[in-house]
Amino acid sequence: MGQTIPSLVVIAGETASGKTALALRLAQEFNGEIICADSWTVRSEANIGTAKPTAEEQASVPHHLLDVVAPDEDFTAAVFKRLAKRAVADISSRGKLPIMVGGTGLYIDGVIYNYGFLPAGDRGDREELNQLGVGELLQKIADSGIELGDADTRNKRRLIRLIETGGAQPTREKIRDNTLIIGLKTDRPMLEERIVKRVDAMLAAGLENEVKGLAERYGWDCEALKGVGYAQWHDYFLGTQNLAETRRKIIKANLDLAKRQRTWFKRNKSIQWFSTPVNWQDLVVAVTTFLKT
Repeated sequence: MGQTIPSLVVIAGETASGKTALALRLAQEFNGEIICADSWTVRSEANIGTAKPTAEEQASVPHHLLDVVAPDEDFTAAVFKRLAKRAVADISSRGKLPIMVGGTGLYIDGVIYNYGFLPAGDRGDREELNQLGVGELLQKIADSGIELGDADTRNKRRLIRLIETGGAQPTREKIRDNTLIIGLKTDRPMLEERIVKRVDAMLAAGLENEVKGLAERYGWDCEALKGVGYAQWHDYFLGTQNLAETRRKIIKANLDLAKRQRTWFKRNKSIQWFSTPVNWQDLVVAVTTFLKT
């Protein structure tokens, strides 16, 4: 007989849609532990700008794959997949329910569709490509005849990866058995309001000092400072942008991120969507039914 695939609940959705709070409540209700599927919260020292779960939240429910890499180290979706699968097996082996939560679609899909990721590129070539601007990278892609597809054309890392792989995509299998994917759907005005409140809370919590400290310790080229909520501070510290403009840019970057996440998850026909604020009883019924099947 084949080995039983552990149950896995996934909570996906846009930034600021309420995924973390819902995951915590579900974990407490169903004796679960949380696996964070976020390409920024994996990084240590980047706490405020990534909306990382608080110390209290982490104490209330065990969290996995937070702070697993330094701010300036490489980390890939392939590495996340390996660590996440190990976490799923570990949580399940202790009789608990693994709950994967996050907004990084590639990380989630890599696990649930068992992506066969392509090998990492040559570090020397990557450093050379890193010296190029976005426009130069796009020109290089065009000259090579590589299809952009739905790649984020403002994301240097994605453009460099396209060049490294010659436009090849990871292989993917059918969705893993025993998996429930919950998607949170928030109407645009509510999401925008939540994003503005979150950004203001981050500013009040000391985001400026967090960014300043990271820049001083690791330099502006470090991976953590390429993220939403961090990259937008560069001109501020150069003295060419005021705080109000920085705030506006962070809000816009979050709204743009939400749009990309919405597009990514919308393509997945296996997601069961719940409008926010979520009807808790409906969600409990969905998870209970899933666990009984």
